[in-house]
Amino acid sequence: QVQLVESGGGLVQAGGSLRLSCAASGSIFSIYTMGWYRQAPGKQRELVAAITKPGITNYLDSVKGRFTISRDNAKNTVYLQMNSLKPEDTGVYYCNATVQTNWGTSYRDFWGQGTQVIVSS
Repeated sequence: QVQLVESGGGLVQAGGSLRLSCAASGSIFSIYTMGWYRQAPGKQRELVAAITKPGITNYLDSVKGRFTISRDNAKNTVYLQMNSLKPEDTGVYYCNATVQTNWGTSYRDFWGQGTQVIVSS
C-alpha cells in the first residue's frame, strides 16, 4: 500500500555529515507525521526526530543542535541532515510515516527498510 524508501546512509568519520532522505509512495491521501528512528546494536529503537505536516519538529535531546529534520509535502519526502556526527550516532536509521490511505480512514504507521549509518572515531 505505502512504500518508504530511504537513502543516504554510509560510513563517515566523527565530526562529519550525512543527509538521509525518505520518499513515500503508494496509496497516500495524507501524511501527518514523518520521522526518523534509529536502532543501535543491542539497543531499542528510539525516535531521533519527527516533523508534522504543519512543520512542528521534535528531537532526541542528544541530537539537538546537530540534526535537522525537514520535509517536502509535495514530494512526500522527509530529510534528516546530520552534522557533527559522533560514534554514538551509529545505527540503522528507519523512516516512519503516519499515513491516511484514503479520506475518512484512520492514520497508520509505515516503516522503511532502514539505512545503515556508521560513524568511526
